[in-house]
Amino acid sequence: MRKFKFLFLLPLTFATNSFAQKTIQITTTRTVLVLETDQDNSLWSTYFGEKLKSPAEYKSIRPLDKYKPGSDDLLNKREAYIASGSLNLLEPGLSITHSDGNKSTVLTFTAVEEKHLDDNRKLTIVHLTDAKYKFNVDLYYLAYFKEDVIEQWTEIKHQEKGIVILNKYASANLTLSGRKFFLKNHYSGAVREMRSEEQQLLHGIKTIDSKLGTRTNLLHSSSFMVSIDQPATEEQGEVIAGSLAWAGNFRLDFETFDEYYLRITAGINNFSSNYTLKAGENFVTPRFVYTYSSSGKGLASRNLQDWARNYQLLDGKGDRSTILNNWETTYFDFDDEKLNQLTKDTKKLGVDVFLLDDGWFGNKYPRNGSSAGLGDWQYNKKKLKNGISSLGKEATANQVKFGIWLEPEMVNPKSELYENHPDWIIRQPDRKEFYMRNQLVLDLTNPKVQDFIFKTVDDIFKEVPELAFIKWDCNSLIYNAHSPTLKNQDHFYIEYTKGLTNVLERIRKKYPKTPMMLCAGGGSRVDYASLKYFTEFWPSDNTNAYDRIFIQWEYSYYFPSIAVDNHITDMGKQPVKFKTDVAMMGKLGYDVRVNELSKTDLLFSQKAVQTYNSFKDIVWHGQQYRLQDPYENKITSIAYVNETKNQAIVFNYHVATLFTNGVILPIKLKGLDAAKKYQIEEINLYPGTKSPIDSSQVYSGDFLMKVGFNPEVNANRTSVVLRVTSLSH
Repeated sequence: MRKFKFLFLLPLTFATNSFAQKTIQITTTRTVLVLETDQDNSLWSTYFGEKLKSPAEYKSIRPLDKYKPGSDDLLNKREAYIASGSLNLLEPGLSITHSDGNKSTVLTFTAVEEKHLDDNRKLTIVHLTDAKYKFNVDLYYLAYFKEDVIEQWTEIKHQEKGIVILNKYASANLTLSGRKFFLKNHYSGAVREMRSEEQQLLHGIKTIDSKLGTRTNLLHSSSFMVSIDQPATEEQGEVIAGSLAWAGNFRLDFETFDEYYLRITAGINNFSSNYTLKAGENFVTPRFVYTYSSSGKGLASRNLQDWARNYQLLDGKGDRSTILNNWETTYFDFDDEKLNQLTKDTKKLGVDVFLLDDGWFGNKYPRNGSSAGLGDWQYNKKKLKNGISSLGKEATANQVKFGIWLEPEMVNPKSELYENHPDWIIRQPDRKEFYMRNQLVLDLTNPKVQDFIFKTVDDIFKEVPELAFIKWDCNSLIYNAHSPTLKNQDHFYIEYTKGLTNVLERIRKKYPKTPMMLCAGGGSRVDYASLKYFTEFWPSDNTNAYDRIFIQWEYSYYFPSIAVDNHITDMGKQPVKFKTDVAMMGKLGYDVRVNELSKTDLLFSQKAVQTYNSFKDIVWHGQQYRLQDPYENKITSIAYVNETKNQAIVFNYHVATLFTNGVILPIKLKGLDAAKKYQIEEINLYPGTKSPIDSSQVYSGDFLMKVGFNPEVNANRTSVVLRVTSLSH
């Protein structure tokens, strides 16, 4: 370890133009990415995996497939960033048209910089150039030591006499070696988000992408896992987990070659997006975030979750508010009296925030349904005679907070905004308009539209100084993509995403702490670029608790539970206890008619909020362990363990589709201290029920992790929450 520390504390920056072969190491606690130059000064990726005990040995790594002059096999160059038009004939990361029309690019190493940002982060910048064209590519590698995470992105610039066209401009190439490769990816649809499939990658290219413009994860997720040699389990196997931090169209290419290699190419989707780059301008790609685990998918997940909480998710190490939302209680049918009663219900239930959902705005075209009013963000004077400011005051008077729903990126054709600013709307001239949920998308490439959206949010804060939460929705895709004001339509998709980012930057600069939920009809609008501005996201409009177990399970591979909004609703026939137990595996919320709850259900819910408040910090900030898979077992189980390993919360659910009782094997816990002694107590019991769990029994951590514990879950006792506490707590 001392040798490693010495190596890690080399001088902060250095550069070289020497043709001597050079080895570059991007290191974290457990892993290393090794880059090396060759005799032609090309930059190779020679190793990515577990860190060696002796860093000096990285210089001894030599790929078996290096191109040799005179060889007939020209396909196997493993360059760190692949440019097209010269030696490489596989899928490139970079493809450009130079100012003279030439399409070949040959990148050679010129220098490297290393910057120690703090005790946990080191930035490595590798400078490449095509000397013939004065064309430069800088590869950025930001390593997070404790989290075992690397962020990789690219900066492209040139000094050619004319413009350069970027035809493809990936954030990263990552080359893996192995005998077989297995891809775990996710596909979605409305109310059936994050369905998982795992497949062996055979010959050819597997591409996962989005061309939707916005809500880009609606069909496919930009997060994935690749297992090497065999499908990894939770605790065994080599696995890489990756995610592209970009809110716009994305593209992930997985290409096997030469029998033993897989190249992953991740970046913005270049579909309909040739980018014109002037001399002196910089093009910076989004960040590709990835981690390596030699101990299965569970560790890879925890790496990403730790990184997200510590560095990416807005207020990732902070607190969250529980919510009562009026949507499934009132839909569009409400007035001051109804909402004031719901504010009182919020206090009665014991949650923190009353959230006013869709339907509060529009006067010429009142928002009484999804077909009108969107874009006219003035409160409806018939529904809310005293305005939204009075609702904020009412919430404060009832000792709760007030939140509001917005969909500021969208417009209904039946709106004053549509009538007054037709040039603000994305649509093709002289073609039929196509609507999703009766709406169109505003042109965020236009600075005036960006100003309008910022002003919309800013005005609400001015009207409701008590505003404590925003639910930011997005219910349409981009059809007939065209900006009325953008000069180069090839830039449309990129400039749209940048426009959204600009708005969010301005909002967060003025209102840095107000929690905001990233939402979309059908859910699945989530990526790590967006979570820089949002405290949480809405996983799915499918709030059926049984289905949510699977949906939340899949999201957990990449995102921490503190970011996942889980609401209890009327959807599904499960009892309120089952629904509540499932919702507690994240950020708890309610979409229920409190006044219609039975006396016992209300009592249970009130106590459940108190119980949740007693352990939510462990769920939000603890280490997550998926104990038993819902796809393969009658009982599924997931645990959260605090940093000191003194407490754990274990959620257990009966997921068999048939009525089954009989022998259930003990569930082996994970993440405890083998030497500590623990007691297990069942919590969140429904009133009038008694637990069969003996809370006085003492177990060693060793016993619980090797032998396990039976939570007594069955077809009659469908959900059980356990608190595991060490005697030394």
